[in-house]
Amino acid sequence: MFENTKQIVARIGETDQLYLQENTPELALERADLRLQLVVLSHVRQEQIHFLQEAIVLLESARVEYEEMPMRLYLNLSLHLAKAYMLYFEITQENRFALITQQILKPLTPHEHSEIYFFLAYASAVKDELALTRHWLSKYLKTAECDVALLQEHPAFKHTRQQTWFNDLIQHKLH
Repeated sequence: MFENTKQIVARIGETDQLYLQENTPELALERADLRLQLVVLSHVRQEQIHFLQEAIVLLESARVEYEEMPMRLYLNLSLHLAKAYMLYFEITQENRFALITQQILKPLTPHEHSEIYFFLAYASAVKDELALTRHWLSKYLKTAECDVALLQEHPAFKHTRQQTWFNDLIQHKLH
């Protein structure tokens, strides 16, 4: 086991003990994030799905369990949930996980958050929804946090990069 993996597993044990004392949305976010880190480190599909399912339950529960929380925390929970579902998509290639991501994030678009736009573009791209991909990428590219290199390298945008409008959007952002 890699040293980093051992540290993550140890921290999961610590946060699970903290959960038994008192759960908070921040703690749920950390517990889910640790599991998502293990998904990325694991090369065993069954392990990945197990950790994804745990992370999704933690994030979904935290989003509805607490009546009051700062909007920034709710957005972070939602973005981690979207990331979990898109990891699920990457492992299974099932479009329903991209659809779930769209359903989670679409109501949050008024917050004009770059990662919301990115994940919506990502989910649209894997579902071959070209018009929506263009729409969300246009919004993403207008944000200060936009990562052009990520768009040029991310496998989900392979077919999108062949579109003239995609290259025009990138050139406009670079100038």
